[in-house]
Amino acid sequence: MRTLSALMLAAAVSTAALSQALAADWFPYDAAKVEPPFAADGKSEDVSYVPLEKASKPWNICVSFPHMKDAYWLGVGYGVAEEAARLGVKMNLVEAGGYTELNKQISQIEDCVASGAEAVVIGAISYDGLNNLVAEIRKKNIPVIDVINGISSPEVSAKSLVSFHTMGRSAGEYLAKKHPAGSEEVVVGWFPGPAGAGWVEAANTGFLEAVKGSAVKVLEPKYGDTGKEVQLKLVEDELQANPNIRYVAGTAVTAEAAQGLVRERGLEGKVDLLAFYMTPGVYEGIKRGFILAAPADSMVIQGRIAIDQAVRILEGKDYVKHVGPKIFVVDPDNVNNVPQTNILPPDDYKPVFSVN
Repeated sequence: MRTLSALMLAAAVSTAALSQALAADWFPYDAAKVEPPFAADGKSEDVSYVPLEKASKPWNICVSFPHMKDAYWLGVGYGVAEEAARLGVKMNLVEAGGYTELNKQISQIEDCVASGAEAVVIGAISYDGLNNLVAEIRKKNIPVIDVINGISSPEVSAKSLVSFHTMGRSAGEYLAKKHPAGSEEVVVGWFPGPAGAGWVEAANTGFLEAVKGSAVKVLEPKYGDTGKEVQLKLVEDELQANPNIRYVAGTAVTAEAAQGLVRERGLEGKVDLLAFYMTPGVYEGIKRGFILAAPADSMVIQGRIAIDQAVRILEGKDYVKHVGPKIFVVDPDNVNNVPQTNILPPDDYKPVFSVN
C-alpha cells in the first residue's frame, strides 16, 4: 500500500509539474492589438503577448459564459481556469445555459458581484443587452473584461477577443478564392449562429463581404442557437429546400453536426463543410477529411488573456486594452503542421467551474 501510495503521489506530482510546464509555455503568443481600443475602425497592430508571472494576491474573479454546451466554450473555460491557477487567483465560472438566457446571465453576474467578485469576465449573450449591467458594475469600481463575443458598452475595462468580422471574412475569402468571379456558381447554405449575438452579426457581415463579386451565392442566413440538435435541424431543412447546395458554412457546431448527415445522405464530395471558427471537433474533422477548413482564433488564449487583463487592472499594472490572438485558416494543407495545443484544449478536458 505504501508503495502504491508513493507511486500515486509521484504521478500526481509529475502531472502537476507537466501542467505547470505546459502553462508556462503558452507565451509569448503572437497577437494583435487594436488602436485606438474599442474603435470600430481601429487599426490592428501585431504584438507579442506576455502575461504576468504571478498575481500579488488571490484576487476573486467571476467568469460568465453563455453556456458550456459545445467544445468552443469548453476551450475558453480551459483557458480561464488554467490561467487563474497559473497566476494564483480565485475563479468562479457560471454559465447561463444558452443564447436565449440573457436574463439568467444578468442574474448570475449580479449574484457574482454580490458575493464579492473583484473583477468580472463576460462572454456576452447579447451585444447590447448587458450594457446597463456593465454600467452598474463599473460604478462599484469593478473591472469588466469582454471576452470572445463582444459587448457594445464603452464602459468595459478591456477586451480579449478577435474580430469575428475577420473570422467570417477569412472563411468567405477561402471560398471566394476557390470560386472566383467568372467560374461556375456555387450555392452556400449559411448558418451564422444565434440571432442578435454580436459575434454572429460581425461574422455574418464579414463572410458576406468576402464572397461579394465571386461565384459564391449565399442563401438567406439561417439563425439558431449553437446546440447540435438546433443546428442539425437547420441544416436538414436547408438541404431539403435547396438540394443544389455545394457548401454548408457556419458555426463550428454546424460543421460538426452536419458531418454525419453528409455521410448518411451520400453527399461526400458533393457538399463540403466549412466553419468560421475552430473547435476540437472541427480540427478532427479537417484531419479526417470530413470538414474542409476553418479559421483558428485560439480561444484558449483569449480566455487566458482575459484573466491576465483582469489581474493587471486590479493591480494597477500596464495592460493591453483591446487584444486577441492572430487568426489563420486551418485546412488539409496545414492541419498536420499546426500544434493542437496552441489553438485547442487538451483531449477529454472536463470543465472546471472553480479555482481556489
